[in-house]
Amino acid sequence: MKKITRIICCICMLVLLLCAAAPAFADSGDRLATVLFTHDLHSHILPATNEEGESYGGYSRLMTAIDAQKKKFPDAILVDAGDFSMGSLFQTAYASEAIELRMMGAMGYDATTFGNHEYDYLPAGLASMLNSAVESGDPLPAIVECNYLPPESGEPGYSQDSILVRQAFDNYGVQDYILLERGGIYYVIFGLMGIDSDACAPNSGQILWDCAESAQRVVDEATALCREKYHAEPLVICLSHSGTENGKEEDYQLAQKVNGIDLIVSGHTHTALEEPIQVNGTYIVSAGEYSKYLGMAQLRYSADGSVAMEDYSLIPIDDTLEEDLRIQSMTEDFKQAVEESYLSRYGFGFDEVLVQNPYPFESARDIMTPQHDSALGSLLTDAYRWAAEKTLGVPVDLALTASGVIRESIPMGDVTVSDVFNIASLGVGTEGELICAYLTGRDLKTVLEVDASVQPIMNTAHLFCSGVEYSYNTRRMIFNKVDSAMLRREDGTLAEIQDDQLYRIVTGRYVGGMLGSVESSSMGLLQIVPRDETGEPIPVERLSEYVIRDENGVPVKEWFAIASYLKQMGGTIDSKYAAPDGRKLVYSSWSPISLYSNPNVFTCVLLGAEVAAALLLAVLLRCIYRKQKLKKIQKEK
Repeated sequence: MKKITRIICCICMLVLLLCAAAPAFADSGDRLATVLFTHDLHSHILPATNEEGESYGGYSRLMTAIDAQKKKFPDAILVDAGDFSMGSLFQTAYASEAIELRMMGAMGYDATTFGNHEYDYLPAGLASMLNSAVESGDPLPAIVECNYLPPESGEPGYSQDSILVRQAFDNYGVQDYILLERGGIYYVIFGLMGIDSDACAPNSGQILWDCAESAQRVVDEATALCREKYHAEPLVICLSHSGTENGKEEDYQLAQKVNGIDLIVSGHTHTALEEPIQVNGTYIVSAGEYSKYLGMAQLRYSADGSVAMEDYSLIPIDDTLEEDLRIQSMTEDFKQAVEESYLSRYGFGFDEVLVQNPYPFESARDIMTPQHDSALGSLLTDAYRWAAEKTLGVPVDLALTASGVIRESIPMGDVTVSDVFNIASLGVGTEGELICAYLTGRDLKTVLEVDASVQPIMNTAHLFCSGVEYSYNTRRMIFNKVDSAMLRREDGTLAEIQDDQLYRIVTGRYVGGMLGSVESSSMGLLQIVPRDETGEPIPVERLSEYVIRDENGVPVKEWFAIASYLKQMGGTIDSKYAAPDGRKLVYSSWSPISLYSNPNVFTCVLLGAEVAAALLLAVLLRCIYRKQKLKKIQKEK
């Protein structure tokens, strides 16, 4: 009996100790803050299939993953770091329906920010999208943006467009930051645009204010407000569209310069960080693109404001997850709206199967790899050339595209209209359109030289062509790497490129603008001038006048050219695209003949400098020899 009594007493003492310990832990102020995050969703609302036939992403699956995390952590917040639009057929209703923001609202996002691609439909398109979102009456995420703002009266770039954007910001409620309380934790969430992101949105009409200065201003202001209003230290989160590629990019520098940021959700570079980067007391996290992952960062937050990463993971969004029926139903409704408002003009269906693909094409990321030929690049440019010739009724000498505008690859298995649109969704004010212009033979050769000399240091400038066959030695002088270039006709015959002759070229309007800016970006060392059929230069701002249109005046889109080309193949992708066909030969050689054949001015200058240096060395050696010989003679005397 006494033994039982002692056991009961021990149990009671243990319970009392546990009860005493619990308030002590609570009073310490330690709490777990769970942050769920995405970025670079790019309108990828539907699941997609990669070049290996594997399924990934999709908002209905993403919703299932979000719900599972919120079931575990009811006080979790959900945020996004920008580029939520532009990348699938849903973007065609961007300005009128604001599908992306309405879907994010339905999924429970607390906040997002703008990425550079939110400006692809120009300022008027962004303003229309924001107003459409508000008019829908649907739940919407807060939008935060502190350093990328429309000009005000008296500032450079102030215009009617900036007035429209400012009014739309006010209508939606775009703010520098928001204060949010969840589970007893106060969050400061602010948005930031990076330097490279701004450079990738040349038509945004916005002013980019200094990133670090703007961030520090917001952190100080919002922290002071939280202390004054709630007597609490906030957990500060930056939704940054700047990037973490290669570890120490803009967001790393931001964390170094700004004090008080606890977590940076880093978008723009499509990075998937398996482990957070920590610098200056700030954790930097990224979850990749296209809803391939849902990021989860769990931080232990103390009353004194100190933060430590407790748990971190990237949750794969794949076909092991069930699809949320509510989000799936919304998706189907929006698909039908896109078919009626957009695809009906082109005679295609959203999920229409165009062709079967038995070949593993390289991924969109791999196509950025410098100095190689590509079956995917060949297929796309062949499609542009074929569609242009069919529409214009005249031969096309050259079609080209760039790695920077190829957003997806061709999946194995069924290839649908939706898959093809994802490949070529970029545009200026609209999804990609084909333009027809002319280049001199000299400029055509310079195009190939850009591919050979510029793309190793600028992977978005990797060019792919239809209509030429060329080779280059990677060891040759920069801007003179190409040692052979010929036109390749439809029948496989080759023809010389004449410097002063005009050649008809076809490319996307986006790439056409890039060609026109080569001179300024190369500091005048290279020049490519798009021209009209008379040889007169075409200003970049007038390229839209050279968009290819069918007999009904409908612009020929890049995606439409690819889809039509695939459909006419008769069911299976042509076997000639099973591997690169040799239209671009890349090699490395120290052979003097290979290094110095067909020299241009850059190689001639180098050779002249080398000869001059050799002569100077010879003179110096001769002087030294004569001086030593004279000393020897004097000693002998």
